[in-house]
Amino acid sequence: MSSRTVIRGGLVVTASDEIHADVLIEDGRIAALAASGTPAAQAFTAERGERGAPSPEGWGRVIDATGKYVIPGGVDAHTHMELPFGGTFASDTFETGTRAAAWGGTTTIIDFAVQSVGRGLREGLDAWHAKAEGNCAVDYGFHMIVSDVNQETLKEMDLLVEEGVTSFKQFMAYPGVFYSDDGQILRAMQRSAENGGLIMMHAENGIAIDVLVEQALARGETGPRHHGEVRKALLEAEATHRAIRLAQVAGAPLYVVHVSATEAVAELTRARDEGLNVFGETCPQYLFLSTDNLAEPDFEGAKYVCSTPLRPREHQASLWRGLRTNDLQVVSTDHCPFCFAGQKELGRGDFSKIPNGLPGVENRMDLLHQAVLDGHISRRRWIEIACATPARMFGLYPKKGTIAPGSDADVVIYDPHAEQVISAETHHMNVDYSAYEGRRVTGRVETVLSRGEPVITEREYTGRKGHGVYTPRSTCQYLA
Repeated sequence: MSSRTVIRGGLVVTASDEIHADVLIEDGRIAALAASGTPAAQAFTAERGERGAPSPEGWGRVIDATGKYVIPGGVDAHTHMELPFGGTFASDTFETGTRAAAWGGTTTIIDFAVQSVGRGLREGLDAWHAKAEGNCAVDYGFHMIVSDVNQETLKEMDLLVEEGVTSFKQFMAYPGVFYSDDGQILRAMQRSAENGGLIMMHAENGIAIDVLVEQALARGETGPRHHGEVRKALLEAEATHRAIRLAQVAGAPLYVVHVSATEAVAELTRARDEGLNVFGETCPQYLFLSTDNLAEPDFEGAKYVCSTPLRPREHQASLWRGLRTNDLQVVSTDHCPFCFAGQKELGRGDFSKIPNGLPGVENRMDLLHQAVLDGHISRRRWIEIACATPARMFGLYPKKGTIAPGSDADVVIYDPHAEQVISAETHHMNVDYSAYEGRRVTGRVETVLSRGEPVITEREYTGRKGHGVYTPRSTCQYLA
């Protein structure tokens, strides 16, 4: 028997439209939209069965969204569940992390499988499939971190693109761990130019940063705030410029992850003005937090150690401007949580040993809605940067990222008037602190459907691990 749901009376907001409409969902997909109160909308809930016979009672559910927004489920294109880093592991599993994502209105994550040096891409991808399969509350896909570029790796890139892993992350930072030199980067970019893959770049000059780290520690500058001081904005900008020019030489598109600084935004803007297929992502921590947090006393600043690092507050204006002008296209979280107790504390006395990463998968949609209220972005731009563009950028649109006939019924009923205080006491991420502790925001997720099935129902978790399925992706749909 088919399953049917009608969402009635809400304001449907997508990247392109806002309309008071009822939404009909059948068998996990959006079947139709009709303006609220019209005969077409009323027909959604009319009794009907085969050849006009009355359908059995309880044919489906009706969700009243009056006074609420009906928005696409969020697509978080940058998460790290269970990532090994600095002798420990990110504290969210695929089970806890995707459940928290659902609480925050995100219904698709794209996580990063890791190639270990000396091993193949396939081995790393298989390991991540094993971590995720049967454990996720919402749907998921994978990018591939390429740590060891060689002839076999390049061949494997072609095979992964064919099976729906269409993006590859490289690092200009972390020498000895994930680092790729310019030659390795160029070879991978040349391959992606041929196979349609998208190179994602962590753009920081890791060789220079390691020198500055060593010098700072020798001076006795060991606290968390020095993490931000040695990872200089100019070294992010220099690496961003270099990545852009290598991509230009290779004839390949480029996506720069977690852009944090005015100078790096300027490099992206210049490249886009030249007509290059260069894209940028930023994250809520760079929009709402700053070096003031890194400088918090009693080692509290360790909670905010991530790379690229938090910047002085004056960089935020450039990031917001980039989001408005589309020189930055996506807001993802780079969700990579480590508990303060026992994990962040590994770096007491040496900031270079603090695991890099912040929790945030549950907070992104709410923080960006607050940005709408604060006048930084429009309501439709909120949906564009958090849902539609990440889906297009990574080959998931219109299956994900919008509310349209044929799309997966990943739908959030969002209360734009509810007030909440973000806190570790009430969040659902498996981490012992919140990066946004005590922050008051207006707007809150009320109900979440993933492929038509309720995961959050009026602020209660009604999902299950294993509902979320692996979702292969096509190549980038956002190229100029």
